[in-house]
Amino acid sequence: MADSEVSSNATKAPESDAAEDVPKDTSPSLVPGDTPAQAGASLGEHCVTDRPTPSGLGSSGEITPLGGIDTYISKPTDYPHAPSKLLLLLTAATGLHSVNNQIQADSYAKEGFLVVMPDMFAGDPLPGSATYTEEKDPSIIEQVKMRAAETAKSFLIDLWLARNTPQKALPIVHKVLAAAKDEYADAVANGGGVYSVGYCFGGSITLLLAGEKPDTVAWGQQQPTDEEAGVSKKGPFIKAGAIAHPTSITREDFEGTKAPLAFICVENDQLFSEEIREYGEKYLKENNVESEFRTYSGVPHGFAVTGDYPDDASIQARQTEAFDQMLAWLKSH
Repeated sequence: MADSEVSSNATKAPESDAAEDVPKDTSPSLVPGDTPAQAGASLGEHCVTDRPTPSGLGSSGEITPLGGIDTYISKPTDYPHAPSKLLLLLTAATGLHSVNNQIQADSYAKEGFLVVMPDMFAGDPLPGSATYTEEKDPSIIEQVKMRAAETAKSFLIDLWLARNTPQKALPIVHKVLAAAKDEYADAVANGGGVYSVGYCFGGSITLLLAGEKPDTVAWGQQQPTDEEAGVSKKGPFIKAGAIAHPTSITREDFEGTKAPLAFICVENDQLFSEEIREYGEKYLKENNVESEFRTYSGVPHGFAVTGDYPDDASIQARQTEAFDQMLAWLKSH
């Protein structure tokens, strides 16, 4: 398709029925930029490696403990003298110390949001994710070395994914949310709740926060086996959210969604397959949850995160377009 496609529905959300329990989509990634080794790890190259930081840009916020968790905080320049809204930013595997992620947070702060970006990975970002390197036309020897490095990297990604799951990240996010609601109660009140944006891994967490879930699931534990045991439900924990090219989302993750959500999708993205996307779009529509899905073509998974694409200006333009879409969605809710 030449241009991005948009579909949306806007209605009030009632109680919803449970979605069928389907295992996670474990299809190998065929996203442009992924190597076969990385593809098998269910994370794309642009999820786990920073693009070059755009020339002249740097971060302006600060890292400080919030709820006992290291958190990058970026505030509007006129805060607290002018009202702001609280925005939770949840990153890809590159994590808290990625300058690109910090610049992404600053971009929302410039638009009037007080942004908190927690270290969801508890000091354990993906190994080797801090910088982006690219060698053009390598020699045969270098190609062999690169393939060996890719295999090793794939192994590290597998280990990292085993350690860092939504079940581990959710309790960390809830700690930060509780502390932020106390520390920045004025921003929460001004926005009528907490907003959230999520990229890649962070997108799956934003989706979970947007739902009313059994208490155990909402806090990162397993789905209860006895539905007749009087399990209480909690959530949603956010007022509205925007999600860019999420990873590892299952059908059951949409269950109980109540908060309005916008999705930035990538064409032919095996990390957020067309089957899962179509299921989510149908589920939200049938359950009268306000939503918007836009598919971008000619871009890699991870394109919406701040980063330079010197060899393809069109990707940079779509990156700006995606940010504008997410910002407009937040501001309209």
